[in-house]
Amino acid sequence: MTARALMFQGTGSDVGKSLIVAGLARALVTRGLKVVPFKPQNMSNNAAVTIDGGEIGRAQALQARAARVAPSVHMNPVLLKPQSELGAQIIVQGRVYGKAKAADYQNLKPQLMGFVQESFAKLKDEADIVLVEGAGSASEVNLRANDIANMGFARACNVPVVLIGDIDRGGVIASLVGTKAVLDEEDAAQIIGFLVNKFRGDPTLFAHGMALVAAATGWEALGLIPFFAEARALPAEDALALDGAQAPKAGAAVKIAVPVLPHIANFDDLDPLEAEPAVDLLRVRPGAALPADASLVILPGSKAVIADLKALRDAGFDIDIAAHVRRGGMVLGLCGGYQMLGRAIHDPDGIEGPAGGTAPGLGLLDVETTLSAEKRLEPAHGATFDDEPFSGYEMHMGVTEGPDCARAFARLADATPEGARSADGRVIGTYVHGLFADDRQRAAWLARFSGGSTQVSYEASVDAILDRLAAHLEAHVDVDRLLTISR
Repeated sequence: MTARALMFQGTGSDVGKSLIVAGLARALVTRGLKVVPFKPQNMSNNAAVTIDGGEIGRAQALQARAARVAPSVHMNPVLLKPQSELGAQIIVQGRVYGKAKAADYQNLKPQLMGFVQESFAKLKDEADIVLVEGAGSASEVNLRANDIANMGFARACNVPVVLIGDIDRGGVIASLVGTKAVLDEEDAAQIIGFLVNKFRGDPTLFAHGMALVAAATGWEALGLIPFFAEARALPAEDALALDGAQAPKAGAAVKIAVPVLPHIANFDDLDPLEAEPAVDLLRVRPGAALPADASLVILPGSKAVIADLKALRDAGFDIDIAAHVRRGGMVLGLCGGYQMLGRAIHDPDGIEGPAGGTAPGLGLLDVETTLSAEKRLEPAHGATFDDEPFSGYEMHMGVTEGPDCARAFARLADATPEGARSADGRVIGTYVHGLFADDRQRAAWLARFSGGSTQVSYEASVDAILDRLAAHLEAHVDVDRLLTISR
């Protein structure tokens, strides 16, 4: 079986490509088709572990879930994970391939196109239709040479393209028509139609705008999509999603503070907590202080732990965290945050900086971490120290050891101890991601704080939102026409 394919590119980043692909995947699966998502190249520090033992961008994992298929490394064959001054770590078909700065990466792309085409071919043999997501903007013609993410892929694999514009940010007519103007003739011909996303108000007021774009570009108008507010509750992969203003949650009994550092990773660990009515989750940027009345401080994952540890100190968060502990508050470190809580982080092989470097940690756990090139990528199951079961995954480089590891946070299914706790139990570190997506584990954490209780079945709520997103797109997009123009 060889699947049909259709690619969705954007006039810019964050126009809604990922969610439109997810929603269409659920819509087409509901129609009885076998759908798989595909993104040739992604850049994100929010990643997911796949069934075949690798990692892909979080958006492709969500799209796989929407399509009701297991995530595979072939759904995102090239993943760039930005680091500090070292540029980006390059993940190819789920495994670390190397690292490169931006200019060097451009020269590496021709080597990676073969992996991209191989993965795409594998997926086409497994589905009725492959929904392909582009990266960034289709109009970045300065990066067109050796492109593997947008028109370079579409042309190489002869996949028709639908272009998405975001009306919420303004200038959508100019961005769509301008994309046609800067593309070369053959690239522009690859685009069949366009969608306008995130519309607010009376759609009849933009009917003329849709007609103007169609007349100026020669592309079909395939849908005007109203703003879908519930998208905010779905796992995001881009740290841009953390930039929105936060209003205090009325009636919340538990306040949780999260310092947001430059290289934050796997921040969707926090989404299930934010979904709880009883939790006021505050993401605190440098320049502000951690709230003194927080019950819990969470240090999330990081793609550049040593650099983020310095940023944490530069912001004064180390002082706030020490004061929080003195007041009797709890601290939880997840993955990179766990490493920061120890006495020191050693980098003998230069994973994050000069070889042989050591950075002092926060000293809240009696452990030390040694970074290494070997990456642990696998599901994690077991029970925590209070006998509450959990399900999640591990994704980290480095080994953490020390006396506080004798007070393990959890035991994995094979009885291996995992994580560490301080003697008073108020500081905890773990390498397990996805901990709070498990309703049992989230309930156990909230029960530690006065008035805290879980009211959400998180995984069921994500599926329900995907169903509503699919219905939303069915109502406002010509899905039948999309199927017709796919090839």
